[in-house]
Amino acid sequence: MARLRPIQQSLPMQLLRAREASMAHFRPMLRTHNLTEQQWRVIRVLANVEQMDTGELAEQTFLLGPSLTRMVQTLERDGLVNRQTDPKDLRRTLLSLSSAGRTRYEAVSPDSEALYEEIESAFGHAKLSQLYKLLSELNDALNLTEQEETRAYARSK
Repeated sequence: MARLRPIQQSLPMQLLRAREASMAHFRPMLRTHNLTEQQWRVIRVLANVEQMDTGELAEQTFLLGPSLTRMVQTLERDGLVNRQTDPKDLRRTLLSLSSAGRTRYEAVSPDSEALYEEIESAFGHAKLSQLYKLLSELNDALNLTEQEETRAYARSK
């Protein structure tokens, strides 16, 4: 039987711990704005584009399609998101922030930035910048490996 590394050196476990530690700061703030963390991810992504289709939004927010569909229904019911069918491709649904959604984004953003400043103060600007850089490099390296494995698998068929 293979001997596994200690749990403290499990990359997925350490990333989950770091995510939970950081989200513990953001969840209470989001609750004061009547948002879940997933709703905030959707609003935050949509705030940076004119509109986006649901597939791309699911990819950028790391939400599964059925969860995103339910969430969009709620956000649309609450007047924060507009949904329309793409006139060029009736199979595609396009989403955008409504004016109320933009107002909510602008209300939450200063509170979110204040939390980032607290995290940076506790962890250090240089270390946080280095962490962002390392995580980006890790994502690039793992995505490249995944693409290479997919191509190798396809060639073997």
